Amino acid sequence: MISGFVFMMMLIIEYLNVLSQGVWQQWLRGGRWRQYLLASLLGATPGCLGAFTVVSLYLHKEISLGALVVAMVATSGDESFIMLSMIPHQAPFVFILLFFIGIAAGYVTDLFLDGKISQNAICHTEFHVHEEEACCCFPRGHIIEQWTRCSSSRGILTGTLLMFLFAVVTGQLGPASWNWIRITLLLLTSIALFIVSTVPDHFLEEHLWDHVVKAHLPKVFMWTFAALLLMHILVNHLHLEGWMQEHQLVVLLIACLVGLIPESGPHLLFLTLFVEGAIPFSIFLASSVVQDGHGMLPLLAESRWDFGKVKTINFVVGLLSGLVGYLSGW
Repeated sequence: MISGFVFMMMLIIEYLNVLSQGVWQQWLRGGRWRQYLLASLLGATPGCLGAFTVVSLYLHKEISLGALVVAMVATSGDESFIMLSMIPHQAPFVFILLFFIGIAAGYVTDLFLDGKISQNAICHTEFHVHEEEACCCFPRGHIIEQWTRCSSSRGILTGTLLMFLFAVVTGQLGPASWNWIRITLLLLTSIALFIVSTVPDHFLEEHLWDHVVKAHLPKVFMWTFAALLLMHILVNHLHLEGWMQEHQLVVLLIACLVGLIPESGPHLLFLTLFVEGAIPFSIFLASSVVQDGHGMLPLLAESRWDFGKVKTINFVVGLLSGLVGYLSGW
């Protein structure tokens, strides 16, 4: 269910990004507080697209280091989708906290570093949208033609979504009774079906199949499975839940260190432990602050020095946030 939810959210956001023609990238080019606000909003957007865009603009000397810090504190990468699936009631509160913590961290960063921007100017990491795709997400008059020569990708995606929809309607996936979660799954599946059924072959193959299905979905599934399995071993077989409760500050430090890994997945361990009640909210919050999915990978490829600075700042902010939450009884 988690993997299916993540897939549909990624698919919808990919669709909306192409429809928008990347216009939202231009909104970041403005005053410092405008940069903070919009960088935080982009970072809070589930998935990696917002984070990638902020990194690209930073490397093009369009925004400050503080604005980049804002986005990386606010983002949870692909884990945002899983948080919405596993903790739908708490996830919005977490996103709001990260939003404001990120803005505060970015302001302090620019205050002490004098708003420095990247010393690396590049031209090939800009997130781009093909102009011709913007007008053909819904190719009127060609939809039936596309189905008469239906590709294997379209057939597989449509069949899978229909099975997922049937499982949700019959209660095989999701809540057993009808509630807002089940209705949300039903609506998301219906929207995903509409998108898969109507987009042109180029969009389907390049954006949905190659990017979402082949690049993201296997990682999401394996990391989720690994986190759930590891949590099961730690709590039910090694019985480390008691140790974690007694050594919460040590677990807090470990969570922040794991957050330094520029990859989607490791954060899921702490999400799962939080869901099971093995760790308090403060540790989960600290992990959320430090980790940034794989949004920092483009920066790592272009500037190890800037990458190290941002991750160090996020580590300090995450550790302080966790300590404050711990001392406050969260």
